[in-house]
Amino acid sequence: MIKTGAAPGPELLVVEDEPALMELLDYNLVRAGYVLRKASDGEAALALIAERAPDLVLLDWMLPGVSGIEICRRLRRAEATARLPIVMLTARAEEADRLRGLDTGADDYLVKPFSVEELLARLRAVLRRARPALGADMLTGGDIEIDLVAHRATRRGRALELRPIEFRLLRHFLEHPGRVFSRDQLLDAVWRDQGDIEPKAVDVQIRRLRQALVRPGESDPIRTVRGAGYAFEA
Repeated sequence: MIKTGAAPGPELLVVEDEPALMELLDYNLVRAGYVLRKASDGEAALALIAERAPDLVLLDWMLPGVSGIEICRRLRRAEATARLPIVMLTARAEEADRLRGLDTGADDYLVKPFSVEELLARLRAVLRRARPALGADMLTGGDIEIDLVAHRATRRGRALELRPIEFRLLRHFLEHPGRVFSRDQLLDAVWRDQGDIEPKAVDVQIRRLRQALVRPGESDPIRTVRGAGYAFEA
């Protein structure tokens, strides 16, 4: 059986200019297991998304500079973020405003004031629809399984001895089967904010993960794409 640290939860970008509400969201979302990045205006939010797309954007409608509606519109127009989950927060309770937000591309819409419990339920629902793996307790890729509750991984029933970073790397691959990730993208997604780490560290961890996954006669599920990066293919 493996012993690993807790894998990070989904990453949210919270875009909110009210300090008191941001503090409330920060406390409750981190407590619920989310990893947060924060912005207090539209330009900062767009810059953070361009740097690294989160799993979901929690977006206030009324922002200084670029409005939440305009951010939503821009994200939906760009191919890279067209399917990025967006939940809007607003003080606008009129049905016409709610419909405008949804028509612009928001996946859900929550009117202030709201309960934390309702917000968490809405976030879980949107994430399940957008990326079912994020709401799952088990991830499967071919004959490889990860139990996210027990933090155990197996292949054909054989327990895999994984270090915490290898566990997070395997989890990321299983959540995005077939997608090619560059070294920099893997650093952003798996290592996140752990300081300056050289891209070649990715190659080292991929090699270690392969050693744990593959026994003689078994296929290697991690494909090296020359000049591009790595992909998981069951």
